[in-house]
Parts: sequence; structure tokens; C-alpha cells
Amino acid sequence: MIESDRELSATVQEIWDSDVNRLKPGKDYRISLQGKAGDTMSCNDSNDGAGLPLFTFVDENIFKKETFFAFISLLDNYESATGEPEIVTPEELAENHRFLDAIIQTPTMKIAHRYLVEKQLSPPDESEFKEQLYRIWFELYARRGSNRPDSSGFEHVFVGETRRGRTVIGFHNWIQLYLQEKLGHIDYKGYSVTAHSPQPDENKHILALQFSWKNGIKPKGSIFIGVSPEFEFALYTLCFLTSPNERVKVQFSLYDVEIVCYHYNQKHISTTYPVLLRYRNPQADSTGNPSEV
Repeated sequence: MIESDRELSATVQEIWDSDVNRLKPGKDYRISLQGKAGDTMSCNDSNDGAGLPLFTFVDENIFKKETFFAFISLLDNYESATGEPEIVTPEELAENHRFLDAIIQTPTMKIAHRYLVEKQLSPPDESEFKEQLYRIWFELYARRGSNRPDSSGFEHVFVGETRRGRTVIGFHNWIQLYLQEKLGHIDYKGYSVTAHSPQPDENKHILALQFSWKNGIKPKGSIFIGVSPEFEFALYTLCFLTSPNERVKVQFSLYDVEIVCYHYNQKHISTTYPVLLRYRNPQADSTGNPSEV
């Protein structure tokens, strides 16, 4: 791992450790992985690996916390179909700012801000930093195939979009997944693994999966589960601003993760999500390094 990756990983570890709003698997939420999803682009997959929902329990008291509450208020502000222009109402604008005001005050975002200021990638002034976050995440742009502003980093990553009514794009957030599944709008199809990825674990915080939503299919998505909105915002903003590359490898807690982060015109996030490379054993081996599991 190159030195910049080590430094970034150390900061991500700080952010992880400071995420006091993270839910505990098995206690605050439970999921049911069931079977492996089939390789398909069809909603009517006869190889559906899951007959039951992914989430079997979530303690919804967490949604009363300020950052969760502010985050959830944003999820109904968007038109999911790409090509349909987004209209931001004054109420929605206020909700965007309320959310940013809430997360900027959390330890996770303060750690991210400190690191970015040290690297001269963000302004030290908090209000100017908030403006930078707004531009990255909430400013509208025209996604591929559209000539009108129809998307934003926030909508794509956290809410999800549909393309031509058949394919789900983006949608990398567990809270949106849970809420949409609870409403009956999500059909979880099973977990996704490759020859090089670790087997999923119901007690870990990263999952690759397949699901259908709004008559479209997400053939393979990857999400953090149980983390707070501020954790994801801090992590993804760090990766967006620190790396010109589209993939950033970081290590924290039990996870070796590749953060995929595509830029749009170098100003906005096009998409970003985690790819789990391996779990590490919390018990270090004789060399002092965590061993792979």
C-alpha cells in the first residue's frame, strides 16, 4: 500500500471509530442473506435466490436521530427516471441545507474536514466547506442520454434512478433499501459473489446484492449496511476529493475495501460505492498484521 493510501486509511479508521450512530448487526438490525442471486437482467428471474425480504428487523428508533431524520426527508425529493428534469422546490432546498448542517456537526465529518483542509482540498471555513459539499452532492447535472439537469450525486448514490424503466442505476444506500423494501417496492433477489470476493456475512457491514425496484433490475449492487449517513458522506467525499483515480483502496476495522468513485466533469459525484475485497481477522497473526478470513 502506498503512503497516501496508508494515510487515507488511517483517517477512514478514525471516521469509522467516531461513527457513534452506526447500528450493531444482530442487535439494532438483522438481515437474512438466503441464497445467491442468479446472473440476470430480468425482474422475473426464475433463479431468484431469496424468497423473503433482506431485512428481518431494524430498530427504527435510530431514524429519530438528527442526521437520519434529515437524511430520510430527502429521499422523496427526486424523480427516479433519468431524462426527467429535476425541479428543486424551496422546501427541498431547505431540506438539503438542513441535512448538511446536521452532518457537518458530527465527529465523522469534522475528521474528514480536518484531513481535507490539511491537504488543501477544502476551505477551512465551515460555511464554505458546506458550499463545497452542496456542489459535489446536490447540484444538478445532465446524466448520459439527457440534455436537461436530471440527476445529482445524492440522487444517484443514495436514492437510486431508473434507466428506460428496465435498469436500476445507483441506489447504494441501506436506509433507502430498507424503507423501500418495507413499502413493498423492493424484491431482494439474493447476494452476489464472484470467484475473488469473500462470502457475505450477516454480521458484517458491506454486502453485494441483487434486487428489483420500480420494475427495473439492479443486477449487482454494493452497499454499506447499518452505517450512518454521515459516515458514508465523509468517506465518499474524502475519496472524491483526494483521488483523481476511479478506485481507491482503504483498510479499516475488519475490511479491505475498494471505493469506486466516478467524477462528473470533476465537479460532481457521478457514482460511488464500496467493493469488499476481503475481511480481516481481528486477531493479528505473528507478524502483527491482521490475517485474512
